[in-house]
Amino acid sequence: MNLRELSERLNLSQTTVSRALNGYPEVNEETRKRVAAAAAKFNYRPNIRAQTLATGRSMSIGHIIPFSKQNEMVNIVFADFIAGAGEVYAQHGYSMSLSLVRDEDELNAYQGVAEKGAVDGIIVHSPARDDPRISFLSDLDIPFLVHGRASEVTTPYSWLDVNNKRAIKTGTAHLLDLDHRRIGLINGEERMDFAQRRRDGYLAALTAAGITPETALMRSGEMSEPHGYASAHDMLDSTEPPTAFVASSIVSALGVRRAIEERGLVMGRDISILCFDDDISYLPNGRTTPVFTAMRSSVRAAGRRCAELLIDQIKIPQQGMATELWDAELIIGGSTGPCPKGR
Repeated sequence: MNLRELSERLNLSQTTVSRALNGYPEVNEETRKRVAAAAAKFNYRPNIRAQTLATGRSMSIGHIIPFSKQNEMVNIVFADFIAGAGEVYAQHGYSMSLSLVRDEDELNAYQGVAEKGAVDGIIVHSPARDDPRISFLSDLDIPFLVHGRASEVTTPYSWLDVNNKRAIKTGTAHLLDLDHRRIGLINGEERMDFAQRRRDGYLAALTAAGITPETALMRSGEMSEPHGYASAHDMLDSTEPPTAFVASSIVSALGVRRAIEERGLVMGRDISILCFDDDISYLPNGRTTPVFTAMRSSVRAAGRRCAELLIDQIKIPQQGMATELWDAELIIGGSTGPCPKGR
């Protein structure tokens, strides 16, 4: 079915139907719902080329990844985000433009796609605390949204983030409630904003409990299984090993578990582990009972919501900046238990 046939069935002009499907604000909500229902019923799919010519849009969203972060493209967390965003792009007739560029060419790549009109909007990944991309994109006057936040950037921008500080503070407090007093932190790279906030949450929980933080119990680096293993291995070999770990990812938590089991210890009995990011499609945290106690936040849902917010911004640019802060949920699994007596 084409646009003309759909319009005739609805007894509406082709312009009205097109504007309803593309989210123009001048179309009232009742008409928009009627058009959407008919499009779904008759399996209508817009002609992307015609839509591009009519709206002046590329109908594409950009994701630009520098070489130094190319491991993100095979990272299961990034993949889940892209899967969620892709669902929304497809629903709205958008495609995804994923570019891999040299680090020194990253800003030029943003400028290039903006000036050529190659994309209608951009999602920025993995912001640093003082991320130069944000002010640069603001000057380019192209819609963009940041997945995360940059705490040292004062330029207003749209973002969606998890309350990382509160999440890790809550998780660490749970371990403290189980009488753990030597708790190791295995964090992400702390030049990244999310990792610094998670460290702040860990420190805040210890300070509130009257415990002096120890640098010997803190590690940061790539959130991988080998990094989790090496960090836990090192701390468990110390003269005063931790009785519990906070891991910034379920992936690094798997490495911590390997280091524990290598020593003949039992996770949840001898050593406890709490992690973040356990709601990943390709790495479920158990089937019926959670394996790891975790601060749960769906990356796929974040991808969907980021895409929705950016597309709204593209369609209705006058609506201003969109910001959302999500809370993570504490999920109790088998990886935590009371601190062993005498430790």
